[in-house]
Amino acid sequence: MDKTAEYDLNVILDPGLTEAQVQTEKDAVDAQIQRAGGETLNLDEWGATRLAYPIRKLNEGYFLIYRLKLALNTPKTIEANLRQRDNVMRVLVVKDRPEWRTAKPKTPATEAAA
Repeated sequence: MDKTAEYDLNVILDPGLTEAQVQTEKDAVDAQIQRAGGETLNLDEWGATRLAYPIRKLNEGYFLIYRLKLALNTPKTIEANLRQRDNVMRVLVVKDRPEWRTAKPKTPATEAAA
C-alpha cells in the first residue's frame, strides 16, 4: 500500500500567455495530478510576478502554487512530465514538513494583550 504525503507544486509559466493558454496549462497540470492518483487541496495563483533572476531571458513568470496530496512515489513523475511542456519555465515539487510550520514565540507584549 502506498503512503501519501502533502506536497507543494510550484509551476512558473511563460508570462506572455493569454488567459486561454494559462487555463490550458492549468488543465494539463490537473491531468498530470489525476493521472498520478493525486488530489489537489489548494491552488494559489499569483499571476505574473517578477523573478529573482532571468529564466529564458525573461524577468517575469506566471506563478501557480498547488497544494497536493500524492503517493510517495509520484512527485518525480509529475515533475518530469510538466518539464516537457513548452510554456512551463520551471517546476519544483517540495514535500510538506510539519516542522516548517512553527508557532511564533510569544513576546511579553503579546502575552499582556491576551
